[in-house]
Amino acid sequence: MAPPTPLVIATQAVNRLVKEEAYYHKEQANQERRIKKLEEDIETSSPDLDSNADYILKQEKTALEETKAVFEPLKKRIVDAVQKLEEQVAISESDGTAEEEELKKAKEALEAGQKLAKEEGQEEI
Repeated sequence: MAPPTPLVIATQAVNRLVKEEAYYHKEQANQERRIKKLEEDIETSSPDLDSNADYILKQEKTALEETKAVFEPLKKRIVDAVQKLEEQVAISESDGTAEEEELKKAKEALEAGQKLAKEEGQEEI
């Protein structure tokens, strides 16, 4: 089996980073729900409340902050991977070495990565 081309490698990198970013957003939403529920339970003194709920709440908030801290470096990695994929697509189109299917997958990944990089850039404003 032939080794993957630089185009395939760059495509897979962008796809992986897009999936990773989606996972972290999902994880952040789950953590925020757990924190909200725990805060409500503490506020209402729920009978099924753990005796160290305040400590658990603190740990959950710490985990949420760590998850939020992942987004900035991840954004940079996505932007870098998208740029590299753009270069590989241009090279492959100019020399005609890439298969049509590889090029199609690369362009789809490129579109997803560019959309994500654009959305991330708008969140900072």
